[in-house]
Amino acid sequence: MKIELEGLSKHIPSTSNFITIDKSKCNGCNQCAIICIVNLWKVKDGVASIIDDYKTKCLECGSCAQVCEPGAINFMYPEGGTGIVYQYG
Repeated sequence: MKIELEGLSKHIPSTSNFITIDKSKCNGCNQCAIICIVNLWKVKDGVASIIDDYKTKCLECGSCAQVCEPGAINFMYPEGGTGIVYQYG
């Protein structure tokens, strides 16, 4: 189930890429797309890619990197002062 985040959080976009993918390691298993609750990942022609504006939508859970068996996804938390700010919860 996908959730609507409008009003629950505020994003302060990072200027650096905190999620990267090594396409040469990607086996197209689709696990990143399955685990991502905000639909940031797509697999096309057997290779995963993340949407261009992921910095404004990512919940920074790191699940995509955790389920990536070949280690193609590298996740690092955004630099301090940026990223997701939860308003409630």
